[in-house]
Amino acid sequence: KIAGNKGQPSTQTGGWAQLKQRSLEPIGSVIQKALTEEVTVMIKSSPADLVTVTDQKVENMIISSIKEKYPSHSFIGEESVAAGAGSILTDNPTWIIDPIDGTTNFVHRYFFQSVDVAFLLSQMEFGIVYSCVEDKMYTGRKGKGAFCNGQKLQVSKQRDITKALLVSELGSNRDPEVIKTVLSNMQRLLSIPIHGIRAVGTAAVNMCLVATGGADAYYEMGIHCWDMAGAGIIILEAGGVLLDISGKICSKQMIASFVRLTIHN
Repeated sequence: KIAGNKGQPSTQTGGWAQLKQRSLEPIGSVIQKALTEEVTVMIKSSPADLVTVTDQKVENMIISSIKEKYPSHSFIGEESVAAGAGSILTDNPTWIIDPIDGTTNFVHRYFFQSVDVAFLLSQMEFGIVYSCVEDKMYTGRKGKGAFCNGQKLQVSKQRDITKALLVSELGSNRDPEVIKTVLSNMQRLLSIPIHGIRAVGTAAVNMCLVATGGADAYYEMGIHCWDMAGAGIIILEAGGVLLDISGKICSKQMIASFVRLTIHN
């Protein structure tokens, strides 16, 4: 279960199948059923920043389920924040939730979407990323390792960036100056040169691909804590590093990789 004994939840690595069956498969079923139905799309911060009724439904399901066990805990959810709730991280036990990471993918029936959940007690304790269409559940718990469907994960040992495969996203900001900066960063990386840059449309799955060793680094500017908190502990427990330029988990700048890379603004 996501919820365990009093005060602090539990996700033992051996119980991944139970966790998936009891807590995440029902949510995955809601998402997969919605993929067969007509989707009503709403716009948030830009014409490329989308939300659907399913995003809101899944977030409410997750929060309601956890609140039954832990009514005093705090929550930071993408759609709750979009509706006006606060997003201040305190010392209170806190759950950070992205109900559908990859909403644009979901709207277009593109393959990758994930449900992302993280639990923090002043620092990241555990994270879950459930890529429901792939039926892959990534988990990480502080000091206990990272796993995908029960198989232990290990990041790449590639230290030569000229031999690296990176993952990133273009983001949803359509301001011409922001787009110019994003593309300029990609051009600079490709010119090093590197083997390539890939994108699957969800920050958490991108990060989990780094945890598997399939990609060597992930970087993105402009993402939020719910985009990366769940996958962040998975990266760390797979032997990688998680670098946030300002040092705060809720900031919008982060980079996950095996090698400590430096970003110059």
